[in-house]
Amino acid sequence: MTPAQLRAFCLDFNDATEEFPFGPDTSVFKVAGKMFALSSLDGRPLSINLKCEPEDAVRLREEYPAVAPGYHMNKRHWNTVVVGGLPDRMVRELIEDSYDLVVAGLPKAVRLRLDRP
Repeated sequence: MTPAQLRAFCLDFNDATEEFPFGPDTSVFKVAGKMFALSSLDGRPLSINLKCEPEDAVRLREEYPAVAPGYHMNKRHWNTVVVGGLPDRMVRELIEDSYDLVVAGLPKAVRLRLDRP
């Protein structure tokens, strides 16, 4: 997955936006103002921070060398994933899981608005 593909995938989610609160080199992808992914798209290797259920976070770290505790994040809830270290399909699934976790924590009215086509 290229940086452009990663960015496009993150922005393809309903109400997803890209912001740069940490400077021009760090893309922060949000839904309804809440972060679901963070990446330095010019970084080498390309990596992305993603929200994760705590039990899944630990399991993924144990199973895959490309998954580590979230860099500069709450390590219980965030993982840093080296994009080239996992199959693209799995990276997409982890991004979708992160998005879904953030949406699940939003107020009901916002969740309902996001569900509308």
